[in-house]
Amino acid sequence: MSQENIEVVSQAISAINERDVDAYLALCHTDFEMTNQLTAIEGPNRGEQGIRSFFDSINEGTTRFELEVERLRPLDDNRVLGSLTLDIESEGGYRDRQALTNLYELEGGKLSRVKVFSDRAEALEAAGLSE
Repeated sequence: MSQENIEVVSQAISAINERDVDAYLALCHTDFEMTNQLTAIEGPNRGEQGIRSFFDSINEGTTRFELEVERLRPLDDNRVLGSLTLDIESEGGYRDRQALTNLYELEGGKLSRVKVFSDRAEALEAAGLSE
């Protein structure tokens, strides 16, 4: 199951990079939830509308939004830890590269939850791991 989960996560990352919301939706449960750094302000992205809102934000605010995979690590039958780098450029020309660690939860071969962390230690703690 772990290799299948890695493949689902890889496809989801590709869908984000290609800005293909329909391909991403096909990989998610209907009750999907994503939390990230903006969750405290905007709340999590939930379900199809939340996913569409996430993609709309990318399309409206950036000229470049690309996730580079450093490593995808299966944790158990339903979780994958992703070490990523986000390469982003805003509409105004601000460019940044940021290390992210994502915790992906899957059910029945589909994404159910994605938790995005800018702090690797925090991500490892959330996954029940240590450095």
